[in-house]
Amino acid sequence: MAKTNSEKNKAFLKAIDSQSKNDILDNIAKHYGITNDEAEDEVTDDEAEHLLDYITGNQRNGAYALMLIHNCM
Repeated sequence: MAKTNSEKNKAFLKAIDSQSKNDILDNIAKHYGITNDEAEDEVTDDEAEHLLDYITGNQRNGAYALMLIHNCM
């Protein structure tokens, strides 16, 4: 069975270092006008989109590279 976006997002956020995780959640939180905790809840919700759909700007490319490195695509 294929992994859901929620499962992929959770696995990725767990695989990366805490600074990268915080930076990504901060990017999402600022874009949507929410807190980092709310951003994490959103991207790990059962109906979440792929994490890259939430990230804006140049940080999206960095997150994509980290996903490839950590085999979280």
